[in-house]
Amino acid sequence: PPTWGRGSLRLPSLPLAPCRAFSNNKILVELDESSGVATMKFKSPPVNSLSLDFLTEFCISLEKLENDRACRGVIFTSAVPKIFSSGLDITEMCGKSTEHYAEFWRAVQEMWLRLYGSNMVTVAAVNGSSPAGGCLVALSCDYRIMVENPKFSIGLNEAQLGIVAPFWFKDTFVNVVGHRVAERCLQLGSLLPAPEALKVGLVDELVPEEKLQEKAVAVMAQWLALPDHARQLTKSMMRKVVLDRLVAHREEDIQNFISFISKESIQKSLRMYMEMLKKKK
Repeated sequence: PPTWGRGSLRLPSLPLAPCRAFSNNKILVELDESSGVATMKFKSPPVNSLSLDFLTEFCISLEKLENDRACRGVIFTSAVPKIFSSGLDITEMCGKSTEHYAEFWRAVQEMWLRLYGSNMVTVAAVNGSSPAGGCLVALSCDYRIMVENPKFSIGLNEAQLGIVAPFWFKDTFVNVVGHRVAERCLQLGSLLPAPEALKVGLVDELVPEEKLQEKAVAVMAQWLALPDHARQLTKSMMRKVVLDRLVAHREEDIQNFISFISKESIQKSLRMYMEMLKKKK
C-alpha cells in the first residue's frame, strides 16, 4: 500500500512528483507539487468547530501555502464524516473575559481576510453540513462543490440563535447569492438542504459523495489553466471593496462583537443553545 510521509507517495515503478504533507492538531495539509494543488482537511472532531486553536492553525497553514511557490490552489474539505464545519465554537463565546472575546474575534476576522483575499484558487469541497461560520468558509472560496445529499445543509443561521451575522459575513453572502436571497435567508436564519443551496446559487455544483474529490480536482485544473496574474488581479478587483471595509472597521467590529456577546440576554440564549446540543448527544 502507498505510504504517506514527508517523502513521496511510494508506488512500485511509478515516478511520482513528491507530495508533501504537514499536519497540525486540527488540520491536515497535503501539497501535490506536480499539480501545485494543496488539500486542507479539517480534522477537529466531533464537528470541526472554529475554536481559537482551529482558527490559528487554519491561518498558519494558509500562510504557509500562500508563501510556497509550488502551491497555486487549495481544496478545503473535512476529514470528519457528515460535517464540513459547524461554525464558530460557542464555548469561546460563553462566560469568558472581554480579552478572550477580543482575541477570538480577531482570529475569526483574520481567517476570513486571509481566505477571502487569497491569491490562490480556493475550492470548497463541502462533504457535510456547513452552518454559520462553516458556511462563511465555503462562501469565501472561489468555487463551492457540495455532496448531493439533502440531509446536508448549509447557510448563515445566526438569527436562529438570536445572534446577528456581522456585516462582512453579510457582504460575502450578498456577493454570492444576491441581495434578495441573502436578505431572506439571513432574516430567517435559513439552513438550506443541498438541492436548495444549489437552486439559490449558494453552491455551484452538487455531486455524489464518491465523486467529490475528483470533481474538485477537475474544477481546480480548469481555474489553474488561466495565467495566475490575470485571475488574481480580477479576484482582487471583485473582492477589494468588501475586504477593505473590514480592514477599515476592524477594531470597531471587535468592540461591537464584545458588547453584543457580553449582553446577559445573549449569554443566556447561547447557554440554552449549548444545553440543547448536549441533550441531542
